[in-house]
Amino acid sequence: MEDGQNVNKLVEWSDCAATLVDVAMGRQPADTVIRNGRWVNVHSGEIIAGTDIAISCGRFAYVGPDAGHAIGAKTRVVDAAGRYLVPGLCDAHMHVESGMVTVTEFARAVIPHGTTSMFIDPHEIGNVLGLDGVRLMHDEAMSLPVNVFVQMPSCVPSAPGLEHAGAELGIREVEEAMQWPNIIGLGEVMNFPGVVNNHATMRGEIAATLKAGKTVGGHYASPDLGLPFHGYVAGGPADDHEGTRLEDAMARVRQGMRSMLRLGSAWYDVAPQIKAITEHGLDPRYFVLCTDDSHSGTLVNDGHMNRVVRHAISQGLTPITAIQMATLNTAEHFGLERELGSITPGRRADLIITSDLVHLPVEQVYARGSLLAEAGRLTHEIPAASYPATAKNTVKLGKLLSAEDFKIAAPADAGETVVARVIGVIENQAPTRALQQTLKVSQGLVQMDEAADVCQVALVERHRGTGAVINGFVSGFGYRTPCAVASTVAHDAHHMIVVGTSHEDMALAANRLGEVGGGVTLFAGGAQKALIELSIAGLMSEERAELVAEKAQLLVNAMRECGCQVNNAFMQHSLLALVVIPELRISDVGLIDVTAFSPTSLFV
Repeated sequence: MEDGQNVNKLVEWSDCAATLVDVAMGRQPADTVIRNGRWVNVHSGEIIAGTDIAISCGRFAYVGPDAGHAIGAKTRVVDAAGRYLVPGLCDAHMHVESGMVTVTEFARAVIPHGTTSMFIDPHEIGNVLGLDGVRLMHDEAMSLPVNVFVQMPSCVPSAPGLEHAGAELGIREVEEAMQWPNIIGLGEVMNFPGVVNNHATMRGEIAATLKAGKTVGGHYASPDLGLPFHGYVAGGPADDHEGTRLEDAMARVRQGMRSMLRLGSAWYDVAPQIKAITEHGLDPRYFVLCTDDSHSGTLVNDGHMNRVVRHAISQGLTPITAIQMATLNTAEHFGLERELGSITPGRRADLIITSDLVHLPVEQVYARGSLLAEAGRLTHEIPAASYPATAKNTVKLGKLLSAEDFKIAAPADAGETVVARVIGVIENQAPTRALQQTLKVSQGLVQMDEAADVCQVALVERHRGTGAVINGFVSGFGYRTPCAVASTVAHDAHHMIVVGTSHEDMALAANRLGEVGGGVTLFAGGAQKALIELSIAGLMSEERAELVAEKAQLLVNAMRECGCQVNNAFMQHSLLALVVIPELRISDVGLIDVTAFSPTSLFV
């Protein structure tokens, strides 16, 4: 890094305030001066041409018409050549594990796209490794040259009584984590019935967070905007990313919550909700952009928060409003507006240089005053993270599985057909539908129905080695050949989910993941067609993001060859066990009716 500065080290404002004042006054030279830019001022909503920026000790010292007074013999001078100076982009809510890479690899992938701040909720690893897993990601995040803040997971397991995770986190763990230096708040409170019904654990975790002066993340996945919604807001959550409709966004903002509009790899929730601003005239300051879940292929090939901002602009937002929703609005929500979110004195010197605000090509990325990426490539190497042995070999099947484990016996009094409850996948959305389908019975076994697009889904217990397999049916993937996809990424308890049209392939795929310690694989006709090894907690790879993206593309190709044309089908696959989003899911307890928050029978 230029000037020998340690690119990873954050200099606190209190340690460099005198220097910032001296640079602004011309009494001391800046480390870097960027000249002749168009300042995207997210505070005033203006674009101010002919602006210079002076940076010292990793923070903005001067932003104005002429920083010539801050240029010394050793000052690095950059000519913006009339391009736009945009604050570094912030992802207000996301799960690193969804990228199937470590925090370090996620950062390496998104920095060239202009993301300089992330607010991560590591509840995936928390469900496997508990507080120790959260601490591993917390400490890794602090080692990076960009801002990665951590929210303490609030719901591990996500719905007590409806699933059993690999660990449990409660009030004591939340109180402990609130003392860690990089914890910014409480992660999404998914157990919304627990909040509404004043369960002691939820109330205690939220109280501990607010007592520490930190932000409580929300997750209200119900479409009911009546009294339960009002009770949830009264319970303390300050934001929500689970809205999918215009009325969801409007209701949240009217109640003082931040409405987080997400565009992930498979969640396309911005377009219907952005109309609250573009058509109904709501003030955009309480709207925030986020990704929630992005897999490695999206990060490497399509982008990150720059992709979300571009999409928001395409839906009718002005560029500066979309940028505000991915910068200043996020910083203000977490109480960090004096640290990041804008190009103004005292803030961390995180910025993007781009020639086009609408299409947002990210030409240079600075974080803490250091050039980290240019023309889509990192200019600073970030060493790979190392995880201990205790974070690996977490897949415990208890036995070698066979095709018999995945066969579904018909009820004793069944005739030639039965009516089964079927999980219905909704493309590009997290919710599912609770479907019913008449299925044939042959030799006492319930058959799948390719013509009706009904195949099997199974949950294989993988934390305690019980050997338990819960079987059900799913529709929406469109598989047309004998195949099976197995994954130890299965939000949120992260048992193993297997979806298939062939019992034999389901067993082969499940056993393969047991051999490699977790991941995602596809078997077709008895042969392995794709494999992504995820050795860390069965969730994350030790490989570079580019390699994981290549393997992920092979998986996508294999799924398509088997007939699946669903956009980002793996993301849909990974949510089949998410028992906090309606309507129908599968867990180690059985089939779960999420609208009633209770188990239900497979057969009607």
